[in-house]
Amino acid sequence: GIAATCYWKVDRRLIMSASEQPQVVVVGSCMIDLISYTSRMPKPGETIHGRNFSQGFGGKGANQCVMAARLGARTAMVAKVGDDTFGHSTIQNFKDNHINYEHVQVSKESSSGVAAITVDDQGENAIVIVSGANLDLRPSDVQQAESLIAMATAVVCQLEVAPEVSLAALKLGKKHGATTILNVAPGVPSLDPDFYHCTDILCLNETEAMMLTGVLVSASDLEGARGVVHRLQALGAGCVVLTLGESGVLFTAVGEKEGVVHHCPAEKVDVVDTTGAGDAFVGALAYYLACHASLSFEEMVRRSGVIASLSVTSKGTQLSYCIDKIPKVLLTS
Repeated sequence: GIAATCYWKVDRRLIMSASEQPQVVVVGSCMIDLISYTSRMPKPGETIHGRNFSQGFGGKGANQCVMAARLGARTAMVAKVGDDTFGHSTIQNFKDNHINYEHVQVSKESSSGVAAITVDDQGENAIVIVSGANLDLRPSDVQQAESLIAMATAVVCQLEVAPEVSLAALKLGKKHGATTILNVAPGVPSLDPDFYHCTDILCLNETEAMMLTGVLVSASDLEGARGVVHRLQALGAGCVVLTLGESGVLFTAVGEKEGVVHHCPAEKVDVVDTTGAGDAFVGALAYYLACHASLSFEEMVRRSGVIASLSVTSKGTQLSYCIDKIPKVLLTS
């Protein structure tokens, strides 16, 4: 019985058909989002009335994986959740989105991660995360998922898990020839130099870029932001993608003349809730890299920006990833 079960697990990987092999593997966080909607952000020491409340699935890793899956990529998630209601419902959410959850483990030591989110009338948000089981994910867990990572076209990481976990995943992705994406979120003041050398696409927003470089980044100052992109590029990443909200995206492209920074303007939309927009962008970019490799990188970035813009027109995080809103032309090569 035990021997047969173990044999089946090994054998299944060996005979996994092309239609089951993941195109996108995400190594990262799972959270439950607890979202309060209010007219404005409270001041320190102040209690204010909220207007509405919702609960949904989140975590940067899970969000990016779900977006790539809903767009049509075959995806797999490597993560840890708690042995609680939130954790078990998160695994069910992966099942419902047809995501390979073989390497989503249940931790006995910690509760599932949660994110307390406040959203104001302008759609801006403030978030406090409690990582919980996300910090129980280890590099050894990533090594156990090497067979999945070896099949992937794109490997995606963020920084809501321990940095050594993300670095291990990026190294494995490079080893097996995948395109590696590092979303530098949440922002950090410094990164191990190995991160840059293992990352094909470094993706971050203006706040995260400012934390990493110590240079003020303003979405209204594109030339200043271009200078920050140059600084980040010089650190060794394959290319840099800097998202600037309603000011669009600045990016460099692999193989192009050094020093060229492109700009993609943002779509004009009515903003309801910006929560998860950055994750929508990263998930969409992974989808295009895996499923529409014939597109130029500039077109992939443009389309990912459009999809992220559409996500801010609805409330919630994964709740706002409504594929029905996305024009079909964006899902063809």
